[in-house]
Amino acid sequence: MVKRPSKLLLQDQDTSLLGRPRRRRDPSQPSLPFAPLPDRIEPCLALLKQKPPVGPQWAFEVKWDGYRVAVHLDHGQVRILTRGGHDWTDRFPAIAEAARNLGVAMAILDGEAVVLDDQGRSDFGALQQSLDGRSGKKTSDASILMAFDLLYFDGHNLMGTELAVRRHLLENIIPRGTEGAIRLSEEVEADGASLLTAACEHGLEGIIGKDRESLYRSGRGGDWVKIKCIRSDTFAVVGYEHSLSARAGIGALVLAARKDGNLVYVGSVGTGFAESAAWKLREQLDKLVAKKSPVNYSGRRKDVVWVRPRLLAEIEYRAWTHDGKLRHAYKGLRDAANVYEIE
Repeated sequence: MVKRPSKLLLQDQDTSLLGRPRRRRDPSQPSLPFAPLPDRIEPCLALLKQKPPVGPQWAFEVKWDGYRVAVHLDHGQVRILTRGGHDWTDRFPAIAEAARNLGVAMAILDGEAVVLDDQGRSDFGALQQSLDGRSGKKTSDASILMAFDLLYFDGHNLMGTELAVRRHLLENIIPRGTEGAIRLSEEVEADGASLLTAACEHGLEGIIGKDRESLYRSGRGGDWVKIKCIRSDTFAVVGYEHSLSARAGIGALVLAARKDGNLVYVGSVGTGFAESAAWKLREQLDKLVAKKSPVNYSGRRKDVVWVRPRLLAEIEYRAWTHDGKLRHAYKGLRDAANVYEIE
């Protein structure tokens, strides 16, 4: 049986992490006019920070490693949209069925579609495998939704209400401890520094901090922040180093980030390829072969096959080298996302 993430985080930890029992918040119901169900809402994104914020207004929860999705429920009709706006309802049948059984007529849930390991940790590789990759056609019965926000409910758009109110309403729909294909991403009663330490010790990706008084604003405005145990960002694939000895002939991926509106070379990554994943990736790369480099290449290898920068790779890395290159490990391809921008 999969362990609950909150229990995983807090086991064998100092009891101060648990904090005081939370008194049930009873906010006055917002006086909101009726609003039609939005076709799509651009998600609120977390701003990467090196340290957790401090202050009583900050709430913290686990950072889930999966695909960001919005679940739209309209009188039994369900749509599951990815961060890039793609309709993946058919690819997450268990989540869709669980949404129909929530007992509400109209709602938009914001959350992360994940696959959990036997310790309750999200496993992005297992999620990709269950879907046969980002551009695959498989459905994932193993995926569940970790819901962390409620954007629309019962004819009312909640984006203009504070997070504390939205969470109160969300917990009425998905109570704490609920099992199944839709679960609550629980707030953990701990200060950010202690929670981050616990998360890293248990092999989690990191934590998310959210301003309880903030409204829901699309984009990366700073109301939500993410602190990672290992840095992870999205980079454009602009080529690959050909190798006769490597899986599928891919010795390494050539990566680029954005700087002042242009793509710049930030290094190559050649680890983390499984046999099947390498061949699927090679098929995608062969469809994007370009005659010339999209970047000013300063690497040592000359046998680089250049591609149009259409594929995005999630790269885990611990630091930047002194010459602006990544120290990294390959993680996986992503759906539409923002390429890392160098300041």
